[in-house]
Amino acid sequence: MNKNVLLVEDDEQMKSFICEYLEDYDFNCTSFHDPKEALKEFEKNSLNFDIVILDLMLPNMDGFDLFKKLKKIRDIPVIISSARGDIGNKIHGFELGIDDYLAKPYEPRELVLRINSILKKSHSSKIKINEFIIDKLNYEVSLNNYPIEFTKIEFDIFIFLIENLNKVSSREQILHATSLDENTKNRTIDMHISNIRYKIGDDPKESKYIKSVWGIGYKFVG
Repeated sequence: MNKNVLLVEDDEQMKSFICEYLEDYDFNCTSFHDPKEALKEFEKNSLNFDIVILDLMLPNMDGFDLFKKLKKIRDIPVIISSARGDIGNKIHGFELGIDDYLAKPYEPRELVLRINSILKKSHSSKIKINEFIIDKLNYEVSLNNYPIEFTKIEFDIFIFLIENLNKVSSREQILHATSLDENTKNRTIDMHISNIRYKIGDDPKESKYIKSVWGIGYKFVG
């Protein structure tokens, strides 16, 4: 399966070159010149990306500031790709938690090799969203390192909401993501959502995670 790269690069020529090169190695590359637009995309579709390639000298926002905002949304591998190759910036980046730092100019093949190396290390069925760690392979969810005991149906619903982070999902869409019979009434979905909320300590009156959207369904807020 092709891996998905989010590239944030202010140089249009460099941006196009990197994306084209990565696509030659079977990566899907989504690129942005504007860090604010990149942040909007990541807020909506953070789970669609496997790694971020991030320039530091960006318009309207420093790359390190964008890095911190991305990490608040999701713990995703990040490689800094920047002409700021001094040791001070490198140390600052690694102290913040970046995964690698490539000082321009560099050979694009090296970028590919470093991406593959990082993805091999980080490849796992586990994803981290907010205070949750989800292991899809083993059907496990923990909140602040405490395991949550979901039924199979609850787990399927929880994963569906997570994978559609910050998007409103109708009860019908949620139903189709489970093994429940298609004739299941909406009230059954509401009951499962209620059970999930109870198990994660999410008060429906002041919901932190699963928001009700009246007349439509639910969304998980990250």
